[in-house]
Amino acid sequence: MTDAQDTAAETALRTAGGAPPDAGVAAEEAPIPLLEPREGVPPVVADADGLAAVIAAFAAGSGPVAVDAERASGYRYGQRAYLVQLRREGAGSALIDPVGCPDLSGLGEALSGVEWILHAATQDLPCLREIGMIPTSLFDTELAGRLAGFPRVGLGAMVESVLGYALEKGHSAVDWSTRPLPEPWLRYAALDVELLVDLRDALEKELDRQGKLEWARQEFDAIVAAPPAPPRKDPWRRTSGMHKVRRRRQMAVVRELWEARDRIAQRRDVSPGKVLSDGAIVEAALAVPANVQALSALPGFGHRMGRRQLEQWQSAVDRAKALPDAELPQPGQPLNGPPPPRAWADKDPAAAARLSAARAAVSELAEELNLPQENLITPDTVRRVCWEPPAERTVEAVSSALAALGARPWQISLVAPLLTAALAANA
Repeated sequence: MTDAQDTAAETALRTAGGAPPDAGVAAEEAPIPLLEPREGVPPVVADADGLAAVIAAFAAGSGPVAVDAERASGYRYGQRAYLVQLRREGAGSALIDPVGCPDLSGLGEALSGVEWILHAATQDLPCLREIGMIPTSLFDTELAGRLAGFPRVGLGAMVESVLGYALEKGHSAVDWSTRPLPEPWLRYAALDVELLVDLRDALEKELDRQGKLEWARQEFDAIVAAPPAPPRKDPWRRTSGMHKVRRRRQMAVVRELWEARDRIAQRRDVSPGKVLSDGAIVEAALAVPANVQALSALPGFGHRMGRRQLEQWQSAVDRAKALPDAELPQPGQPLNGPPPPRAWADKDPAAAARLSAARAAVSELAEELNLPQENLITPDTVRRVCWEPPAERTVEAVSSALAALGARPWQISLVAPLLTAALAANA
């Protein structure tokens, strides 16, 4: 048993009876600062020979493997991984540079069948998948914390409240594409996986104590089985401040500027926001400037921007101005599902009543179970069932509808009776 596991056992999850701590409940003892990995900061592996040694060591290790990845969000284009951290009993910790080792499929294959421990797995899995690392089994410590009812589920908060250690903070938002990576950053990265196995073991015990372990296993299996997210349709519509843009011609300006910015950002491998801010795009869309001089007077297109840059942005505006009306974007996106709930009272008062009753029932049950409503059942699932309920208002029919929408068996068993009652009462 490690020191961290000893601490977890002694503190009984820092509260009497082992329940998750309530917000504002201070630990009896100050957390122990965790300043160095147990075996020191491992060297960064950036070549084939080093990677082969890591693969051999981790294949020979035992138990689950802790996995984390660092991206350069806000600095580089896309969400690729710039550092991968691992830890496993018998292998120690490893830091791998995916720039020097862009194909980690061999490591992924060596860990096939091994449980991977990640914190907020859905954030890291896309970039891990890009480099060939795809788990066949996982344990998500953040999701476990949510199901167990912890009020704060960030890694630092979980390690502190569950294990009694304080992780180093301050490097989560740095530019991980920097080379060479500074020693303090590497220490921070290694510490991120230092206690994940210990945290997983403590949370498994807590979930089992609460009778929620099977729920967690179903959630983890669903994450592993989920296919990669499809490309987002009309991503330009997510431009910050888009709600100010009302006219179709203005929407076309947003689209042209967004797509031009995206091409430039991808070519230069920088974050799109470093090329042109969302605020500047919206300002140009609202003004629809007639020429470069008018564009340069708008916020975000100031004196620091060169003539050539201004001309490329004005060209995008001019393309939008030249579009025939038939090619202008439509306001709003085509609905794939129910309308926004605020419109239900006018469109279908009976559906609005069903939704109100269903929401109240789900909220009450989530509070009883001490877990977030969205983990008990997604709000979108509730809306879809209430908007188009099954023809038969029975638990079996509602259960089938929930299953078709991706709800897990544990969710269906808890929620289907509630939704059936809400649908029947407002038939």
